[in-house]
Amino acid sequence: MRKIWLIFSQAVTIGLAMLFVVATLRPDWLSRSEPVGAPATLPAMPVPGVGAVQPAVLNSGAAASNIGFSQAARRASPAVVSIVTSKLLAQKNPHAGEPWSRFFFGDRDSPPPSGMGSGVIVSAEGYLLTNNHVVEGMDGIEVALADGRRTRAEVVGTDPESDLAVLRIKLDALPVINFGNSETLQVGDLVLAIGNPFGVGQTVTSGIVSALGRNQLGINTFENFIQTDAAINPGNSGGALVDATGALMGISTAIYSRSGGNLGIGFAIPSATAKQVMDSLIRDGVVTRGWIGVEPRELTPEMAENFNLPTSQGVLITGVLQGGPASEGGLRPGDVVVRVAETRVANTAQLLAAVAALKPRSEAALQVLRGKQQMELKIRVAQRPRATAER
Repeated sequence: MRKIWLIFSQAVTIGLAMLFVVATLRPDWLSRSEPVGAPATLPAMPVPGVGAVQPAVLNSGAAASNIGFSQAARRASPAVVSIVTSKLLAQKNPHAGEPWSRFFFGDRDSPPPSGMGSGVIVSAEGYLLTNNHVVEGMDGIEVALADGRRTRAEVVGTDPESDLAVLRIKLDALPVINFGNSETLQVGDLVLAIGNPFGVGQTVTSGIVSALGRNQLGINTFENFIQTDAAINPGNSGGALVDATGALMGISTAIYSRSGGNLGIGFAIPSATAKQVMDSLIRDGVVTRGWIGVEPRELTPEMAENFNLPTSQGVLITGVLQGGPASEGGLRPGDVVVRVAETRVANTAQLLAAVAALKPRSEAALQVLRGKQQMELKIRVAQRPRATAER
């Protein structure tokens, strides 16, 4: 009996030792889940604008399939280019190398100014969209395509007030991006930013639409920005902001930053605005906007009380250009504009946009408040003078 018990004890000890070894080295042998090789599926993930993403299948011994937006990046990236600009220096001073010249004027033998940005090919004819501040004041503009080709570009037209510019290159078989409808964007939609940040090469970053209709930022005269947390850095200016299908939704133009790098607050010009400006520049060389010659200011409740106004909704006119359209139409400083044609205006951005949308040499009705008196003035709209950007 003692011998049988000894054999039993040894067998149990060996069995436990083998179980410990297997549990340590091959724990999958002890798993009670699905058999090895049986596929597991991930749930479908809905993506705004592209419908449901098909489930990814994970196989044992194989890398997991990534659920991403590589297809959107592949569609849009070939049409996004890098732009390198340079400015020629003035004629060199023949005495620049002499000691007295260096003492009084410093060392002016520095290399010519240069810059870097991005652009988007929007036409098979070679038209590109970029930011005005990327090319403004530059003499040489070189475009590098994603396929490795490089060529010089010419400026078709610029619009400092929207910070947009149209360039043209002469190459065959150009990749072209598809325009999307930026007016359908909603806060929370996924977007990709494509550009050449810091000159490191084409880079794709992702984020969401953080806000729409951002204005009064002091960046441009006409502001209606898409705000996004997709990483935008110096060099991304003029690049593409695309949706999950790869369609162009905006032109990256500015960031909010205290350090010069990305802090998760970037701004893009909507594609609807960019296309309108582009068409005008290609067709006419300039963007035609209405103008009435006034200096507007936000109307606060305190101002409304001081001016004895029945409302605080509208735009206070603090100055009227003598002999301008508004002056000829009877508008005075102290008047409050509440409507331009059929558009109600509650702030200066809305007033500028409403007036700019008017056709030059046409007549428009302005509804104004003068004290407690409401009146309608007929203004003959002029063409807005061309401005130079101050960035």
